[in-house]
Amino acid sequence: MFDLSTLSTFVAVVLGLFLIPGPAVLLVLSRTVQSGRKTGVMTGLGIAAGDFVHTIFAAVGLSAVLMTSALAFNAVKFIGAAYLIYLGIRAIRAKQGNPSLPKVSAITPARAFLQAVPAEVLNPKTALFFLAFMPQFVHPERGTIFFQFAILGLIFVALSSLYTSLIALSIRPLGRVMRHLSWLGRWQGKIVGTIFITLGIKVATQHR
Repeated sequence: MFDLSTLSTFVAVVLGLFLIPGPAVLLVLSRTVQSGRKTGVMTGLGIAAGDFVHTIFAAVGLSAVLMTSALAFNAVKFIGAAYLIYLGIRAIRAKQGNPSLPKVSAITPARAFLQAVPAEVLNPKTALFFLAFMPQFVHPERGTIFFQFAILGLIFVALSSLYTSLIALSIRPLGRVMRHLSWLGRWQGKIVGTIFITLGIKVATQHR
């Protein structure tokens, strides 16, 4: 259904996205600091579950349209390409700093999971990302579109769960490593931004 090149590109871009700290990562860090590693891991799993809900919504809403309408395909393609290029330019121009953690109170792991799911589902930026990003890797000639969305969504969820769990479990040693790799903080935005812009150009020039 997917060739190795497509999956490799998808994984690379997703990992690049994770390198830019956003509200989800900051929430995991905050929960871990306030309530311990287990709560941090459960928060990450709740966020991943919310991401999969976005995947299902995107699959149901876009699969039939992309199958039948060349105009809709091109519209989604160019909107997605423009969004990826925008993300790339924003990442390159962003000033690297120390983002402050949101203030949260201590909480049980189960409650942290339940709160993280709707927080991610109701995040409009996440919805926009899924609607613009995921369709770029879906092609009707490769099989059922809904299942392609589902597979990509599961890969995203697995990577998200692994990434946030690693953050929660290794927050202290990770902090020490990052202090020694200060050059990475200075260059990660430019590296990730270049990946996004390159993918955006590739998306804009691809054919149905």
